[in-house]
Amino acid sequence: MVMVNVNEKEPLEKAIKRFKKKFEKAGILKDIKRTTFYLKPSEEKRMRRAKALKRLRKALANQKNRRF
Repeated sequence: MVMVNVNEKEPLEKAIKRFKKKFEKAGILKDIKRTTFYLKPSEEKRMRRAKALKRLRKALANQKNRRF
């Protein structure tokens, strides 16, 4: 559980930003998205490979653009 202590003089927006950072680092939203529905192991593997391929293509495109 993510908790943020808010001081009396601290603006609420700053506390919300700290909460969002802690929430993201804890990986709660990622876990919720992952467990909302069941994926067969083969489908999960296929999705991981597709994401890796997408990252690779993006990295290659960025590298190609940097040369010029």
